[in-house]
Amino acid sequence: MTDMNIRIACIGGGPGGLFAATLLKRYLPTAEVVLFERNREEDVFGFGVVFSDATLRRITEADPVLDDVLREKGRHWDAIEVWNKGEKHSFAGNGMSAIHRKDLLRALQSKATEAGVELKFGTNIASHTELDGFDLIVAANGTNSLTRREIGEDVLGHEVVQAEAKFIWFATTRIFDGLTFLHRKSEHGNFAVHAYPISNELSTFIVEADEATWRAAGLDEFDVTQPPGPSDMKSKAYIEALFAEELDGHEIVVNNSRWANFQTRATENWFSGNVAFLGDAIHTAHFSVGSGTKMAMEDAIILAQEVAKQPENIPAALQAYQDARKPSVAKVQNAARPSLSWWEHFGTYYDNLDPAQFTFHFFSRSINRDRIAQRDPELVANTEAAWQAKHGADVEESSLDIAGTTFPNRVLQLKDKELVSGVANIALDAEGITVISAPEAEGSVEESVDKLPAAGTVVIHGGDALNRRLLAEAARFGRKLTVVLVEQADEDAAITAVLSGRADAVAQGEI
Repeated sequence: MTDMNIRIACIGGGPGGLFAATLLKRYLPTAEVVLFERNREEDVFGFGVVFSDATLRRITEADPVLDDVLREKGRHWDAIEVWNKGEKHSFAGNGMSAIHRKDLLRALQSKATEAGVELKFGTNIASHTELDGFDLIVAANGTNSLTRREIGEDVLGHEVVQAEAKFIWFATTRIFDGLTFLHRKSEHGNFAVHAYPISNELSTFIVEADEATWRAAGLDEFDVTQPPGPSDMKSKAYIEALFAEELDGHEIVVNNSRWANFQTRATENWFSGNVAFLGDAIHTAHFSVGSGTKMAMEDAIILAQEVAKQPENIPAALQAYQDARKPSVAKVQNAARPSLSWWEHFGTYYDNLDPAQFTFHFFSRSINRDRIAQRDPELVANTEAAWQAKHGADVEESSLDIAGTTFPNRVLQLKDKELVSGVANIALDAEGITVISAPEAEGSVEESVDKLPAAGTVVIHGGDALNRRLLAEAARFGRKLTVVLVEQADEDAAITAVLSGRADAVAQGEI
């Protein structure tokens, strides 16, 4: 890697900014690297940070800082658990680690200082033009990035989609074994928790609810526009009471805890001139598929590597950084879309699925049966056994009545506008069958729900995969219809859709 005397400024002292500054200084030892953080060194907002084993391997290749601090102060687990209606179901083969954000920041601050980065805490950079003397400016100043807004979100091609569900970030002194999802229904509606240990003293405890439930419970009174610091104590008390059994006598801990709506951010251009963005400043993905910290640190690795390759040509280096990272981030965001959607509808699934099928439905929101079985064959075997006990046969051989015609299994073929399986067949225009096309546009499923029949069978095609499945679930759970999904899917994907309760059958082909 080329060494060159350049000046680099990093705005933001979170994990992404600290890691980027450290790697840039290490790769370019004679460069001047200065990090500016508006908060004090001891200030920490939030609780835990989660890393998958795969992420840890990638980060450790660049720097072993995470291995070191996780070994000393973090927690590791292999299985994810779902607690629902008195039952506990697990999904093994999901190695993850977590650590308290303050411990991670201290370790990264120490690494940055050792590398020779100048850390300036309590220093607010109101405009990137204050840093005109620097050759490279790294904007790692979070989801509300002033730098992004100053340069212009239209210039960068920045888009924001706000989720409907509400969430609030707590911790608890109850130490869970690993990532644990808790579900409870109160008189006001459904609540769910993402809980995981971050030290020997605390677990993160993130609560989600839909807006109607949140308002019905009277949890909308706290002023979320006030400056960071105060927490919503009424919500703390409500959640402590609702999840008293799961908390097992332990308390909820607050730290700037207040309700919000998750915002998914995506950006076309990751840099402008000599200003490069990373982490939440430029992209976000729902916390159910991975942490923003993980993505920011992965950004930092590629940014530092590309700048070190050609420090004399910053624009080319930043273009290479963008080209290398955007596809990886897009993959995470694509996986996050069905996961976020699941969390916006979990109350419906809670009300309509038994705990075992609910668990499989949750874990299959982004991956199919075979991939789940590779990690945890017992989970799939138990799910299939529960299906067989209920239907008297496995999914491949379970019969289904469609408008008076009995089909011998749940994976059908669509040929010449007929549903076909073996000798059984029925035309799509037969009495009792309604054919509906799912919408293409995100967030427009409700318009199609209004077109569903009151009874009978509905065949759903078109649109994108998520919209088809959301419409299918609205038909099955809301209208109690028999649902056939038309998919260009292999047998594994088709069986997953049926086994999870998303559809009664899948027809392979197209209309």
